[in-house]
Amino acid sequence: MIIDFHTHTFPDKIAARSIEKLENVGNIKAHTNGTLSGLKDSMDKSGVDISVVLPVVTNPAHITTVNRVAYETNEKFDETGIWSFGGIHPDNENYEDELKAIADYGLKGVKLHPDYQKTFFDDIRYKRIVYKAMELGLIVSVHAGLDIGLPDPIHCRPEHVISLMDEVKPDKLILAHMGGYALWDEVEDKLMDKGLYFDTAYCLEEGKLSVEQFNRIVEKAGADKVLFATDIPWSAQTEYVEQIKKFVKDEDTFNSITYENAKKLLKL
Repeated sequence: MIIDFHTHTFPDKIAARSIEKLENVGNIKAHTNGTLSGLKDSMDKSGVDISVVLPVVTNPAHITTVNRVAYETNEKFDETGIWSFGGIHPDNENYEDELKAIADYGLKGVKLHPDYQKTFFDDIRYKRIVYKAMELGLIVSVHAGLDIGLPDPIHCRPEHVISLMDEVKPDKLILAHMGGYALWDEVEDKLMDKGLYFDTAYCLEEGKLSVEQFNRIVEKAGADKVLFATDIPWSAQTEYVEQIKKFVKDEDTFNSITYENAKKLLKL
């Protein structure tokens, strides 16, 4: 089994427009058309059994729609293998009610994106969200490090994570992109003893995170804290399935990263 813990889709009616915009902003090429059906096609070709969709709420006014779509996606999980988290925005004043609704929907987690939401991760609004999410038993996945489509400042650096962790102490916090895209030396130096989860999204292509550093982080953080993830449509699932086989040679570690850790978090 393979579980991809970091994927993105868009509603069919806006997918083409959204993909084109993000391709231009990031100077990258998408590997799917950005729809749920496009993700499902990729899963069938790559051998990925389950994909977790992480919706990014860029406008607090959109949260109800985003989470309704997430619920509708999960209603079809048995036939698609696609599971969606919910979304929340730091400017949602009724964040407690929104998070309660997400939990009541059975969505299991929320996605935060400090760069797109223009808020530093140690801001009190994020601390409140993460604390309430923890109370509700929700997983929190956060974009960490550089976003190639957005200029400085980086809103989630290791020091922001440490500040939040020291105060909130969440038990199910996932830092995307192996703790901080393009900040892996800082991640390795500062975040190895915090009980954090790390996902492999958009990190494993040649010229990004090296095999040697990847394995050092896995060893220091613990193989039970790393989740296979691609960031599709911005990385290809087929390529990543092959890459993780090159990065991880130990069978027990491979199984932990590719599905066992995810199954435990998702309670599947």
